[in-house]
Amino acid sequence: MTITRRAALALTAALLAGAAVATPAQAAPAATWERSLGLANATNFRDVGGYTTADGHTVRTGVVFRSNKLSNLTAAEWQVVTAHGINRDVDLRNIQERGDEPDHAPAGVAYQVADVASLSHGIRFHDNAGVTLLAAIAAGLLSGSSDLGQSIGYPFMVNFVGADYAFRDTLKAIATNTSGGVVYHCSAGKDRTGWATAVLLTLLGVPMATVEADFLLSNTYLGRADAVQVAWLRAAFAELYHIYGTFTAYLHSGLMLTDADIAAIKARLLV
Repeated sequence: MTITRRAALALTAALLAGAAVATPAQAAPAATWERSLGLANATNFRDVGGYTTADGHTVRTGVVFRSNKLSNLTAAEWQVVTAHGINRDVDLRNIQERGDEPDHAPAGVAYQVADVASLSHGIRFHDNAGVTLLAAIAAGLLSGSSDLGQSIGYPFMVNFVGADYAFRDTLKAIATNTSGGVVYHCSAGKDRTGWATAVLLTLLGVPMATVEADFLLSNTYLGRADAVQVAWLRAAFAELYHIYGTFTAYLHSGLMLTDADIAAIKARLLV
């Protein structure tokens, strides 16, 4: 089987757009405290805080939120959002998604695009795209994934250079938006948003078991036992360690974060 660079690039663009289909049924964690804002039109809108780090700190609540698309929020639901102190909306979706279903953030909420699939930084990869593609397919088959698209898409969120800028900008928004809370989101709030959250929580020192449990909560909040599976997240981390060797190297060399950036994120979120 020969994979051309053109085919790999086409697959990457489609996968980073966030398309998702059925996956093997998987139980989500049962315990979910009321981190959800209870929004009928954004059921995966929830607080990222409240978790305990490996060294005994707690991730501050009321500062960072993750969500699915915000385009269907009513005026009353936006009032709930702003009542939580959220004044920055970071959109991880691609240009077509943003055009088809814009956020309509109200006055007082700054809107920021951090497009994971953007080609504004070129079509570049840290590692051979064809090799990543084949490895992801093999890993997906071995894990029993019935959605090879997602099995492939997660590693490319690490391998694709354009995604680095989106996740870097998201993390820097959290560090610098000291006047209020930040919400970042994609369409379903589970894949691009899921990886952004996994990176953030890992940066803060939250144990991997907790990171994975938070990732799986999308199954609960979206009301679908098959919305995500942990093998996808593990595939992204596997790609990270394959390319960079360590998580810290990913933060510095991949996401282009400085020690000062990382310290600012921790100061903002750890208590």
